[in-house]
Amino acid sequence: MGKRESTSSIGDPLTLARLPLTLKTWALGARALSVPLSSWSFEIVPNSYRIDLLGAQTRSMKVDRHGQAKILTNEEIDLVFNEGLTNSRDRAIFAICLYTACRINECVNLRTTDVYYRQGLVRPEIVFRKGSTKGKLATRCIPVIEDLRRMLLNYYPSPRTWFYFPGLGRTGHLHSESASRILRRACNQVGVQGVSTHSFRRTALTLMSNEGIPLRIIQEISGHRSLEELQKYLEVKPEQVRGAVSALSMLSPVRKSDFPDSPVKPQVQPQPGQERERGFSW
Repeated sequence: MGKRESTSSIGDPLTLARLPLTLKTWALGARALSVPLSSWSFEIVPNSYRIDLLGAQTRSMKVDRHGQAKILTNEEIDLVFNEGLTNSRDRAIFAICLYTACRINECVNLRTTDVYYRQGLVRPEIVFRKGSTKGKLATRCIPVIEDLRRMLLNYYPSPRTWFYFPGLGRTGHLHSESASRILRRACNQVGVQGVSTHSFRRTALTLMSNEGIPLRIIQEISGHRSLEELQKYLEVKPEQVRGAVSALSMLSPVRKSDFPDSPVKPQVQPQPGQERERGFSW
């Protein structure tokens, strides 16, 4: 999380006034249930909100479209694709988001020729045109791995359309908000919370980073303007921090055998009058 700006009780009227409308409504509703407000705290940090209830901290994941998109586990990905998404078109949408780390708007703007050759064959690379990218920085060509190719083979717009994911009436392209609604329904169906269309992008970029792929290469895939912007996407887990600190043990200049494993017993100071018996001279 970013630098803390302030912390206060959620029962504080000033704090409630600063909450987004959706969180304010939730907080006021919870107060009506007589939940002890003394166990609540609220942190205001840049672009993020976190509520602690009864000591149980929540991650800053999406709640009513506020917060950061969740990083998906393998089990959650399996649930969403195999039980939540109900047709080959919807699976193709979010498979492209996951396996190319693209933004949802870049995905729905794809032309059929960006994904397929005119002969009906899947291209070895998906082309994200400069005009559809955020900031319109550059065209990106992302290799199609076998997992994605199989998903794409199951979906082909018929009759062939200009856009790979056509909108209603087969005119224009599917709107990004329509794709968001599809995903929300799928996640509600399988009980996966905190997911947004951006979760697939964050999941892909974090996985590549965890596998040790250099950030400069990941940036080439993600299309971020700078490495600083890219690093905001990457999640660091507590166990990764512990592992990093544990690695510092190899730097110790002192052999471990120089320190006993068991606590050292404190020395007992001689009582007055016992000094001469034990040969002490003070």
